[in-house]
Amino acid sequence: MMRGEARSFAAVRKDRAADIDRWLTDLFRTAAMRPYAREGESGGKGGLPEERGPAASLGVGPVTGGPNGISGIALVAVGSLGRGELAPGSDLDLVLLHDGRDDVARIADRIWYPIWDSGIGLDHSVRTVDEAVKVAREDLKAVLGLIQARHVVGDPELTRAAREAVLAEWRADSRRRLAELRASADKRAESGGELAFLLEPDLRDARGGLRDVQAMQAVAAAWVASAPGPRVREAYELLLDIRHGLHLVTARGTDRLVLQEQDAVAGTLGLLDAEALMRRLAEAGRTVSHAFDATWRTVDRLLTGPAPRGRRPLADGVVEHGGEVVLARGVSPRTDPTLVLRAAAAAAEAGLPLAPATVSTLAAQSPPLPVPWPPEARGALVALLGAGRAAVPVWEELDQAGVLVKLIPDWERVRHRPQRNPVHRYTVDRHLIETAAGAAAFTREVSRPDLLLISALLHDVGKGWPGDHSTTGEIVARDIGTRMGLPQADVDVLATVVRHHLLLPETATRRDLDDPVTISRVAEAVGSRQVLELLSALAVADGNATGPAAWNSWKASLVSDLVRRVRSVLSGTPPAPAPALSPEQAALARHGGGAVRVHGSAVTVVAPDRPGLLWRAAGVLAAHRMAVRSASAASAGSTAVIEFVVAPEFGTPPDPATLEADLRLVLAGRLDIEQRLARRARSMRPSRVPVAPPRVTLLDDASNTASVVEVRAHDRPGLLWRIGRAFGECGLDVRAARVETLGAEAVDVFYVADRTGRPVLDEQQRMQVREHVLAALR
Repeated sequence: MMRGEARSFAAVRKDRAADIDRWLTDLFRTAAMRPYAREGESGGKGGLPEERGPAASLGVGPVTGGPNGISGIALVAVGSLGRGELAPGSDLDLVLLHDGRDDVARIADRIWYPIWDSGIGLDHSVRTVDEAVKVAREDLKAVLGLIQARHVVGDPELTRAAREAVLAEWRADSRRRLAELRASADKRAESGGELAFLLEPDLRDARGGLRDVQAMQAVAAAWVASAPGPRVREAYELLLDIRHGLHLVTARGTDRLVLQEQDAVAGTLGLLDAEALMRRLAEAGRTVSHAFDATWRTVDRLLTGPAPRGRRPLADGVVEHGGEVVLARGVSPRTDPTLVLRAAAAAAEAGLPLAPATVSTLAAQSPPLPVPWPPEARGALVALLGAGRAAVPVWEELDQAGVLVKLIPDWERVRHRPQRNPVHRYTVDRHLIETAAGAAAFTREVSRPDLLLISALLHDVGKGWPGDHSTTGEIVARDIGTRMGLPQADVDVLATVVRHHLLLPETATRRDLDDPVTISRVAEAVGSRQVLELLSALAVADGNATGPAAWNSWKASLVSDLVRRVRSVLSGTPPAPAPALSPEQAALARHGGGAVRVHGSAVTVVAPDRPGLLWRAAGVLAAHRMAVRSASAASAGSTAVIEFVVAPEFGTPPDPATLEADLRLVLAGRLDIEQRLARRARSMRPSRVPVAPPRVTLLDDASNTASVVEVRAHDRPGLLWRIGRAFGECGLDVRAARVETLGAEAVDVFYVADRTGRPVLDEQQRMQVREHVLAALR
């Protein structure tokens, strides 16, 4: 584990549990004594340990019997108190065991009420040993608590009898109970996500969180698998420390580490900032998840029976044995540096896990690969990546064992690196292998599948260094490609693909594809059809691996259109001129007046041409809860035709007739869109998370016929309308727009021209445009 200088609260938790134990012991002994006080007196004042008074002041006398002088009743701690892991905001989970005595309800009240009065949360139950065993038999939460129950005070024989009986049944019925435990863990993972990759993870219930370690401890208690090892225990302690810090910062018992608390929590642990905290959290979560998967493979063998024990050859020196991939007899990694990659590729291609002992042997005994790599090592890497989704768990095995950073030293810079962005679902390193796994589906569509897979694995490697990750990534990719033994021409292609891996999606969504300058500049950057096809496949794999906000059918169609146009230019065909109106658009234009047509996600607006028409129409769409994804305008005589690509914010699209009616009202000056959008804004809950200030940039040389303005801002309803109105107030008209929303951030690009149809060239006027748009966004 990469703990560094992180502060630990383990001693604090231990001391707090001891204090609580002493307080509970006093409460219990006071409550369990035979009362001499007046009838109706509670006789059980109590508060936190430092507030309690002497038991002698309550006027009670002792009851004899048992090791503690009290028999037939015991107070047992379960949950976090039972494990000695009590965080500042944790509740107390207590069980009052008894042998059927009549006064147990009175005793329970005298314990519970002071706890409630103290303000500490309490989960409690009162049971005989038989009742506790019966409840544990059917209630998973109850049995998990009792497996780790800890005696606090009272008759220890009751605690011992309950624990032994519960454990005996847990072990005897392990097939059924472990299947139940697995189903519960799967359900938690489905709803809570994976801790290592979440922007705001649940430390307890997410996959790789505290509950998973406790589940592994329960499996070990069933004598089916070993208890979690030292790396998992260290990861578990870090999760407990982070949870402890979170409780200190929020002053409440919460388990979700939200964005606005992460810097403060990092401070409580002595870490530099939220990024340092989340990187360590990602490592801990992946360590737990990896061990959790290995534990359940052991459990599965119990539940489904052993796999066939024969040895099936998979590759040179590699065989399948018992459902796992192991080294053949007599094979040693010490003399074969490529064996580690060959074994990994064989496991991925067979869809089998590497045996833990085999991974340990490979990690400990494999010598460094010679530099440059021999061709068979590079071929094994490509075969591993080419296995697609099956490569991901094998890659994770190599990562957990520390093999990857030996093979590719630069991997350390991106390992567990968080991407504090709602668009990204994974850490940088996991995103890279996910992208490579996705790219495997396109190896039949490119001339160099090996370069596709390697470039997919390295496309974001520059994020481990300061600066533009595409620029730094190009440098790192050259070094790694050379290290891998690629010919110089292939290294050049690899570096170019990494340098321009965002070129196609960014251009397709932020530039006017009908502008010849757009297509020419992409063709110039790409340079060859081979690079273009690699970039095209990588764009899809990268987008899908990033998350649903980064890739959708709309973006896919734009990228496909851009690739088609650039391919034509690279083949010697000049860029096609801007298309004229389609027959349907021409018919609508002849209709004149104001008309709206809705077909799926396409909205066509026809109206008399006038400055500001595009942003006014966008305001109507925003008022009807339609999010604009792109917009372009064309004209026929005095009539303008605007094509919008939209998506409903929720529900179904509005009635076109209603849109048309509101558009006519806006054009006639009889509908105040600003007031309607302001009403919507007031009804929305303001974000509690601070957002970066907006940015407005005028892009040089992006078009010969218009000024291209890029606007980056926090997304909100009517954003396109506000920006367009600001352009109108500057005497500019929006000719086309490309609108993209990445999570909560908008990246919008506008093609604008002045009243004479020319771009803005005067530097002072350009500055005024920028300031005016910024003012509209504040």
